[in-house]
Amino acid sequence: MSLMELQDKSERVYMSTGLRRQTSAEIVSEARRSLRTLATQRPFTPQEKHRQLFGESSSRALDGRPPSAFSLHARHFEAPDSRPGSGTRLSPLEHKPGLSVSLDEDGGVDEATLPKPPAERGNARIGSGGSRAKLLRAASINRLPPMRPNSKNMSLEARTGADQPGDREKLHCSDVTEHTTNSSSETDLHILTKHRILQTASSARGSKPEVKLGHGDTGDDNMDESVFWKTKVLPVLQDFESFAPGDAVSDETVGELCNACNGLHDALAEKGMLGRQFKKRSAILRTLFRLIDVGSDQLNLTLAKLILALNVSGNNLLNICKLIFKISRNASNDALFLNGCILDSLLSLLHCEDVWSKGEAVLYCVGSLKLLSGNSALSRMLLSKGFIGVLLQLSKRMMHGPSSTSANITSHKSEGGGQRIIAGHILVQVTAALRNIADQSESRPSFLSSKAFSTLCLILENHRKDLDICINVARIFSKLSTYTECCHALAESPRCCSVFLDLLSKHSRKQDLVVRLLFTLGNLTAKSTEARERVYEEEGGIDVLLDLFQVYQETPSSPKQCRAPESEDVLVKLIRLLANLAIHPTVGTALAANTLCVQLLLEVLECRCVQESEELVINAVATINNLSFYQGESSVVHSQHTHISQLLLKLLLSSSMDAVLEATRVFGNLSQIKDVRHFIMQHKVEQYVVTLLDSKTPDVCFSACGVLINLSADPENRAMLRATGTVQKLIDCLRDFGPQDWHLAAVVCQTLWNCSLDGELQHTQELLEILRFYTDRGALHWPSDEGVRQVQEACWELLFLPVAERLRRRFYIEDIIT
Repeated sequence: MSLMELQDKSERVYMSTGLRRQTSAEIVSEARRSLRTLATQRPFTPQEKHRQLFGESSSRALDGRPPSAFSLHARHFEAPDSRPGSGTRLSPLEHKPGLSVSLDEDGGVDEATLPKPPAERGNARIGSGGSRAKLLRAASINRLPPMRPNSKNMSLEARTGADQPGDREKLHCSDVTEHTTNSSSETDLHILTKHRILQTASSARGSKPEVKLGHGDTGDDNMDESVFWKTKVLPVLQDFESFAPGDAVSDETVGELCNACNGLHDALAEKGMLGRQFKKRSAILRTLFRLIDVGSDQLNLTLAKLILALNVSGNNLLNICKLIFKISRNASNDALFLNGCILDSLLSLLHCEDVWSKGEAVLYCVGSLKLLSGNSALSRMLLSKGFIGVLLQLSKRMMHGPSSTSANITSHKSEGGGQRIIAGHILVQVTAALRNIADQSESRPSFLSSKAFSTLCLILENHRKDLDICINVARIFSKLSTYTECCHALAESPRCCSVFLDLLSKHSRKQDLVVRLLFTLGNLTAKSTEARERVYEEEGGIDVLLDLFQVYQETPSSPKQCRAPESEDVLVKLIRLLANLAIHPTVGTALAANTLCVQLLLEVLECRCVQESEELVINAVATINNLSFYQGESSVVHSQHTHISQLLLKLLLSSSMDAVLEATRVFGNLSQIKDVRHFIMQHKVEQYVVTLLDSKTPDVCFSACGVLINLSADPENRAMLRATGTVQKLIDCLRDFGPQDWHLAAVVCQTLWNCSLDGELQHTQELLEILRFYTDRGALHWPSDEGVRQVQEACWELLFLPVAERLRRRFYIEDIIT
């Protein structure tokens, strides 16, 4: 190559265009680039001071939500239904009764045609025979009588009904109460006769007789049940009856009672008599309810497990769920739940298809699980039991509404609005429990495999007016979106960005909701190109963000007035979102041309002090840096380059190295403009930039080189740069960082090339020695890790080697000529 040819090539200078590295190799695509995503801390979620259904910050009115504090005693439980669900049916009588029986429209027996006992004579017997018959018919709604201390003196068998052969006919009749009373024989006869007539009428309509005695098909099974009752159940119940409310009970005694309850549970389970199958289930429940007044949380939890296993319903189910909730409110009781048995019972209740008929009971059930999920050990235990899947399925059932055959919800029996209210309360507990469980790193696979993100987005969309639900879901997303795989799963939910923007518009003043939605959107746009496009393409989406910017961009009336830290946190997350959006070429070009967007960012730099609002100021500068990449004619950043340069100059003089780095990066883009280069030299900014080369941080050196490349493109600036010792500092930087960062080494060589265009460089021999070593692939030491080595070799070959060889040839020829 002739000297003339070399001089012709010397007229071509390197410029830092701010473009992504120009290479087609995908393996180099992750190297440093001018456009960067921003990271920030997840919004802090304070732990509730008290365990309750709804937190202190709940949007629900105190008088319109179920209570968290209440008292429960044995008297609050109803006497169990006297008809056990054993499926027992009596065979029809072999002869038809000679009674005139008329059927009503539903196929039932007309009450008027039934034989009745003699009418009462006078008023003297009122309250004995007649009133007792009424009591018998209303047995299913009687409240439990208070347990008296001397109840142990009365035979339990006398209270629950003796199982004698003569009474077997009564035991087989499901309409006859198990709680025998001293009612008149005429009344008993009336009830028994009514039952026989019903069976006969059913047979007359063509139904086939079905004989089932308990669990077996023969009377022997009934005899086995009687033996089981007398040998296994009755002695335990008699022991329970010996305890009276108010008596002081030692821990040892409580332990014995718990063991007895567990033994009874196991015995019933072994005989298949849990649920509603055991005919004397009501006697067991009555005794268990009375034990609640002993007042031990450990005992009550053991009782609750057995009572739930006996499949109580209605008010009893509600009260037992309330009892468990009351116990779970005390964090010191968490250890009682660690054996997992009661957790299985609660989860089994949530599996019920018809949750609407158990509405308030389900509420307290999920509320208990929510409180317990705040304990890390219990949270992991629940996770192992499929807790996330159970809650998501429950959520879907609550959103679909009750089936046409479902009973109305407890306490809201008439209006569909009441059903929606209780469903909302339940979903608050569900989403709060999921929020707690999301803290466990082990929960992520379950969230991903159960497609939780689409379900949670649907909950947000359907309950966008319920702030409690929205905040809980937003907290779940803010936790999980910090993980790449969860972030991509959320981004794949088609409606997530649309729902987020709609909530930001509707609840713009709800800071705790807004900050978490912005944080989640920032995570999505940091990792997903599709998310950037969706936010931009959503109608009015950018306007929503800029409106929020104006809402939270508070300007104090006086310099001494403090700004709310919550507002600043919102701005930090919002500006970070704008920076991440600007990575997309279409979105970045539009934002750079948006006057309001650029003006709001500049207001942050004008009104905020980096010492007091460092993260906010740095994010604003980083966003301006991303926008300065797009320097078309429509760019507002380009047209306001002078004002921006003045604001950046203040940051270069700050004590925050992060602020200095970001300001230098912006100058690296803006210094493509000749007026900005003149501003830098006029205010001697280049001297400060040169000192940044002494930094031991590759990022700082890289940003400084970006500015120096553009400055050295002007012939009038090169001599001044050489005079400040720029060349020596560049050579030192090349020696120190070359093998670690070939992209930085390439930029250093480009800067040295520009600085040497119209003058002789000092330290040429030192530079040539470094270049000879760095351009010899065999002499270099490469990482042992294959993946890292491939990246470094690609950067060395595609970025560093071309410019290093060019620089080396130039100095080699000059050495020959001289």
